[in-house]
Amino acid sequence: MSAGTTGTVVLDIGKTNAKLTLIDAAGKTLAEVRTPNTVRRDGPYPHHDTERLWSWLLGQLRELAALADIRAIVPVTHGATAALVDDAGLVLPVPDYEHVPGDATDAARYEALRPAFDESGSPQLPAGLNLGRQLDWLQARFPAEFARARHVLMYPQYWAWRLCGVAASEVTSLGCHTDLWRPGEGGWSSLVERHGWQKLFPPRRDAWARLGTLRPELAADTGLAAGCEIVCGIHDSNASLLRHLLTLQSSGPCTVLSTGTWVIAAALGSATKPLAEAQDMLANCNVFGDAVPCIRFMGGREFGALAGERPAAFTAADVERLIARQTMALPCFAETGGPFAGRVGRVDGELPQTDAERAALATLYVVLMTDHCLGALGAAGRVVVEGAFTANPWFGPLLAGLAEGREVTVSDDSSGTTCGAWLLDAWGREPEAGALPVTAWAPPGWRAYRDAWRAAAGAA
Repeated sequence: MSAGTTGTVVLDIGKTNAKLTLIDAAGKTLAEVRTPNTVRRDGPYPHHDTERLWSWLLGQLRELAALADIRAIVPVTHGATAALVDDAGLVLPVPDYEHVPGDATDAARYEALRPAFDESGSPQLPAGLNLGRQLDWLQARFPAEFARARHVLMYPQYWAWRLCGVAASEVTSLGCHTDLWRPGEGGWSSLVERHGWQKLFPPRRDAWARLGTLRPELAADTGLAAGCEIVCGIHDSNASLLRHLLTLQSSGPCTVLSTGTWVIAAALGSATKPLAEAQDMLANCNVFGDAVPCIRFMGGREFGALAGERPAAFTAADVERLIARQTMALPCFAETGGPFAGRVGRVDGELPQTDAERAALATLYVVLMTDHCLGALGAAGRVVVEGAFTANPWFGPLLAGLAEGREVTVSDDSSGTTCGAWLLDAWGREPEAGALPVTAWAPPGWRAYRDAWRAAAGAA
């Protein structure tokens, strides 16, 4: 690396993997490393292996420090996750949101406490996907440890706090199906007020705010500059949204598909239907605190369940064969969330015969689920694909082929979060468009197949 190169490091902790990306001042990726985001099954409940991630982070920062003068670190993480800390560190492990907190008695108690959907914009979700349920259970099950906590830190801000020692809250994580927030009013929900939790949440800061500089001992350990700044950070699907949010006035209404473990459709000025709680619709908060109509399903997890751990390459002929045979994957193939939550997925018709056909069927399934989600939101206008599905060359064209005149563009940011996180550090800079239109593809019988799938799925 040439002398004098400056860079920003994005710490991106997704539900499946964690990634560090070094980006230069022009927004170009210089280096990228990743590791699995593991869940530990020891201890009092399934929890994130934060210490393994911390050791990995410090080790990778030492290596990246040799490539560039790192001026800032921006944390980005999945939602539905928070850390209870005192001045020394965690008072309890960070729960995995796929763990069911407590038993039927705990669930009934929480159901009586949680705010109504029209107050919080949070649908009732399974397991710990409503963060308020996690906190309520932790307080009831571990009262002494909970009482020791000085702060509840949303997950991006937990990592920022470990890096710089400054505690903060931020609205994109607070307003992400937590039951903790009133998106319409920009304040705490009745659940927080009832429990008296307000004092546990540190002052709110903007996602792009500089919280402080790297702790001196960490600078010495990693070789990073003492003045390396730590940015407050953001919820990951909101990072994917940011570039388009900032160009909305010039580009017009659109729907952004943040794709990864979750597929989240966020309608920026494009929704025409009211939110339906039973379909896993929700009001997420963007970086400015405004409510954004969203719908989601666990698309990456479901794709993997159908295609296998290492999806095979497939051809147009594989797709056309499945459509002609009326082989259909019907929802759903994940235990958590989505408009068909609680149903058991199945494959109707002749089963796929090869790995290529399995990957093709998985693609057909996630395209049809996405199409259903767009229709449920009443989303009109351009569709922008961000994240993991940008690497699937069939996803965008097939999605475009399901509706006459539907414009689909595919982002050049394969993570869906890297550009948004970099924009937080480069706040005030005009983002580039960064998305290319795809050519619609409607194989023979494609729309009739979609209609049959909707009927079989009960989605018509």
